Amino acid sequence: MDHTPAAQRRLKAIHAHLTATADESPSHLRSNPTAGEFFSEQGYSVVLPEKLQTGKWNVYRSVRSPLQLVTKFPNHPEIGTLHDNFVRSVDTFRDYKYLGTRVRVDGTVGEYKWITYGEAGTARSAIGSGLIYHGIEKGSSIGLYFINRPEWLIVDHACSSYSFVSVPLYDTLGPDAVKYIVSHAAVQVIFCVPQTLNLLLSYLSDIPTVRLIVVVGGMDDQIPLVPSSTGVQVITYSKLLNQGRSNLQLFCPPKPDDIATICYTSGTTGTPKGAILTHGNFIASVAGSTRDQKFGPSDVYISYLPLAHIYERANQVMTVHFGIAVGFYQGDSMKLMDDIAALRPTVFCSVPRLYNRIYAGIINAVKTSGGLKERLFNAAYNAKRQALLHGKNPSPMWDRLVFNKIKEKLGGRVRFMASGASPLSPDIMEFLKICFGCRVTEGYGMTESTCIISFIDEGDKLGGHVGSPNLACEIKLVDVPEMNYTSDDQPNPRGEICVRGPIVFRGYHKDEAQTRDVIDEDGWLHTGDIGTWLPGGRLKIIDRKKNIFKLAQGEYIAPEKIENVYAKCKFVAQCFVYGDSLNSSLVAVVSVDHDNLKAWAASEGIMYNDLAQLCNDSKVRAAVLAEMDAAGRDAQLRGFEFVKAVTLVLEPFTLENGLLTPTFKVKRPQAKEYFAKAISDMYNELSRTDVSQKTL
Repeated sequence: MDHTPAAQRRLKAIHAHLTATADESPSHLRSNPTAGEFFSEQGYSVVLPEKLQTGKWNVYRSVRSPLQLVTKFPNHPEIGTLHDNFVRSVDTFRDYKYLGTRVRVDGTVGEYKWITYGEAGTARSAIGSGLIYHGIEKGSSIGLYFINRPEWLIVDHACSSYSFVSVPLYDTLGPDAVKYIVSHAAVQVIFCVPQTLNLLLSYLSDIPTVRLIVVVGGMDDQIPLVPSSTGVQVITYSKLLNQGRSNLQLFCPPKPDDIATICYTSGTTGTPKGAILTHGNFIASVAGSTRDQKFGPSDVYISYLPLAHIYERANQVMTVHFGIAVGFYQGDSMKLMDDIAALRPTVFCSVPRLYNRIYAGIINAVKTSGGLKERLFNAAYNAKRQALLHGKNPSPMWDRLVFNKIKEKLGGRVRFMASGASPLSPDIMEFLKICFGCRVTEGYGMTESTCIISFIDEGDKLGGHVGSPNLACEIKLVDVPEMNYTSDDQPNPRGEICVRGPIVFRGYHKDEAQTRDVIDEDGWLHTGDIGTWLPGGRLKIIDRKKNIFKLAQGEYIAPEKIENVYAKCKFVAQCFVYGDSLNSSLVAVVSVDHDNLKAWAASEGIMYNDLAQLCNDSKVRAAVLAEMDAAGRDAQLRGFEFVKAVTLVLEPFTLENGLLTPTFKVKRPQAKEYFAKAISDMYNELSRTDVSQKTL
């Protein structure tokens, strides 16, 4: 038998994985003998009084940790920082695959090639030591200005181990925002790729705090000479790695309360705000949201969601903790499905926008496959749906006949799917559960809460909500009288979602006024989202405090809710719903799905020169509006929530044209300006038809 240290480490890791799985409790909702003295149980949550003597019973916590908020991983209380988390994993999973990429040095694409946890640990020590060799002191801000690839995480780990502060920079904020962040956070080192180097060099005088630029993937002989008068040195990543290897330094471990990162959020208006997140914030958030997860080194995760955002950052803390292998996409979202097929992930985290496209693709394929195949799919879908609704195991025959082929779209091995960033419609969640036969959960969170505030519990069959609180926080709803939301509302209390606990951020960097706007004197973070408690202690988001507007007749409109309904239409790739208090109805600008529009035009025998001509055709607009109306009726939208006119555009809403935030939410003020003429034309047309109907 192999008794080498490597073999023993593997056995130890596998044994830990097996014992963790064996301990799984059959139900999270087991009774707590002291529950009656301290709290009232409501399914997946418990309710506590906010203040012992006088407070209302309005504070909700997870039923799985009712009396104490989680701050650490229960089995590893010694992990207090991101450095501790990585050190343990390098030791425990040293010989397991960690970071994989398909892109070769020469730019060609092949099979995934991997480095292990041990190798990543060695590289992290070299990069951190290299920064110290260049005179960078602890507490300095380090900018990361490139998309997901192994070096991003290695630099981030180096920041954690040597007490630097990582500051993600991203193109989608535009060059002005990058300049602003670099100056605002006093960034001293920027890691970039060759494609962004010249841009950085063009405005060096605007970013005087920068002393060192490190080019990831750059060749030593292609690095431009920078005049010494600038005080900036430019070197390649591989050179920094070698300098660090030759001058290895001891770790400079941070404390849990030390700053791990300043994460800038774009918001939909104004300059970016820098959310200060500590090591303790990250550990509490991931410990609280993964306590009952059974992940391990046999799991594989695909990284393509932007690492500059909190969703993917928190996921990467989770992958390290459980020893999961992380494969990176090529960097082109159009080739993401190819990367997924090559990697065959077991853990898949995404956003509703992609799940909606997967849903539309499958439904379209089924409809065009013809009579027998369509009938077989419907029979399989309904049989599996009924079985799941009644808590029974569906017949494996349906997977063999129908669903295994669908599972192959995501590589065939996915066993856990998560959705975040915006609401996932309940029927799409059900569709994913049936087609992929795995756990599908949805979470709710924000940068300021270090990601997850709540998520749907395992075993909860109900969709259309965001579950119960993360074990590391408590939630209460606060009345918003100007919008008629109160805790006394029937049948369920409603109000602004407020969060408190070890996941709440420290505040906005150098901005006390905005920090005071969101964190009150009792430590509650005011999210700006409106929620309600559904039976069973489930949180549902119903509105947004800022994005609400009134129509002329006084009705309040929550446009995102309506856009999510229309997103299910086959013609609709993206949708912007607009209304204001001067008009009594809503209008929409729809970025069309090119393929579905072409297919429909062919089936209708409509002749056209190009798609732009189709978009301007009144018959086409009427067909799209009719489909949107049908979706609105299915979702039981109220009369005034239906859009009455639509403009079709070919151009997608993107980060580049300024219509989306980096988390793919529509930037409403910018969209209003961008489509001002179309909006004005639609309202003029509506007023003409209104007048003509009145005169009939």
